[in-house]
Amino acid sequence: MTPSSSPTASPPLERCCTAFEESRRIATGPLSEVALKVKAVVDQGREKTILVFDDLTSELVELDLRGSDADVLGRLHRSADADGSDAPVAFARDDTPRGPGRPRLGVIAREVTLLPRHWEWLGSQPGGASVALRKLVEEARRTHEGKDRMRRAQESAYRFMSAIASSLPGFEEASRALFAGDSARFDEQTQAWPVDLRHHAQRLARLALPAPERKDAT
Repeated sequence: MTPSSSPTASPPLERCCTAFEESRRIATGPLSEVALKVKAVVDQGREKTILVFDDLTSELVELDLRGSDADVLGRLHRSADADGSDAPVAFARDDTPRGPGRPRLGVIAREVTLLPRHWEWLGSQPGGASVALRKLVEEARRTHEGKDRMRRAQESAYRFMSAIASSLPGFEEASRALFAGDSARFDEQTQAWPVDLRHHAQRLARLALPAPERKDAT
């Protein structure tokens, strides 16, 4: 039996996940532990829907619960190995001649499409196009780090809510409050939700709020 209806690729084996039996939280912890707790519930023959969420992204995690506990864990290990999630990153080979003191960097070569004026500007920069592009990317990462982190947190919270709470009262207003960064409004609209579901949604929503506006910081 696979408890999730919209599976994603298996995350790293020890990534933290949370499992819900409808609106009741039944397990939180590393994927391997959650899988066995979910299996114990499923083996009882209950017919309620079970969803397993990645705690970081709120993506649904597919579990194959056939066989024994050892069978389940064995498949998880093989899936993680095949997916390469726990393996070191393999960098593309760089055979470009290197001058004295030029180290071999972990550089990945990929195609970039730019207009001629962009290539002209990049080529005029110290170190050439590659160095200039790397500097631009690093600067953009630093500049937008906070906004990017908030956006990912908002997407995670909304993904969870959409998967499990879209039919609950206040869902639409809570979604608007989430993207508006309004913690008080979000809490108000989710107050009537089942307690486990509400607490998980509110925890995710807190991560999506700008630090000065976070109501749980006091």
